[in-house]
Amino acid sequence: MNLRSCSMIVISSVLLLTACNSASTIEKMYDHLEKAATLEEAFVEQQDAIVELEEKEQELYNEIIDSETDEKDKINELAEEAIGVIQERSEKMDLEKESIEASKEEFKKVEDLIKDIENENVKAKADDMFATMLDRYEAYDDLYSAYTTSLTLEEEFYKMLQEEPGQEELDEHIAEINTSYEEVMDTNDEFNELTSSYNELKKEFYDLAEMDVQYDEE
Repeated sequence: MNLRSCSMIVISSVLLLTACNSASTIEKMYDHLEKAATLEEAFVEQQDAIVELEEKEQELYNEIIDSETDEKDKINELAEEAIGVIQERSEKMDLEKESIEASKEEFKKVEDLIKDIENENVKAKADDMFATMLDRYEAYDDLYSAYTTSLTLEEEFYKMLQEEPGQEELDEHIAEINTSYEEVMDTNDEFNELTSSYNELKKEFYDLAEMDVQYDEE
């Protein structure tokens, strides 16, 4: 399982500002960029919890698979517990999305500020950075959609187990789940790649704007 392995924004506090022009604009942008990063801290916290819940569900699934077919009560109990874990994952995903939405709202405040940057090279880099981050937010929306779809399919699977379905029906549903997992992993990879690209562009932007910043990449 372990479908999730997302990246976070890494740039932290400013040490020295020496921008030769548009200094006040750059300072304002810095404040919004770093506040957007801070607003994603809750997002990172939810990721850790989601991974733990994925591992817990995997253990329950393995226990169900290892159970004898005549241990119906045991299978039903394990399936019910797995459904509870899925619902917890769904709640964590909603909290994660709230964090991303708050970050997006803060980040978009730099859009008008970019127009005020006088240095064309700095402005061009800011435009690239801004566009990449918007692509990242869009990629997260795709990830959230794919992941919640997989949760729905998983919950349906455990409910099916409680109703004694035929093997063909189970196999078809498992194939559907596996397809959804592939989409989750693909969108997750895209999100991580865009996060890395954004982080690099933000560093380049700060460098071009002659800002001396410290990076926290732990």
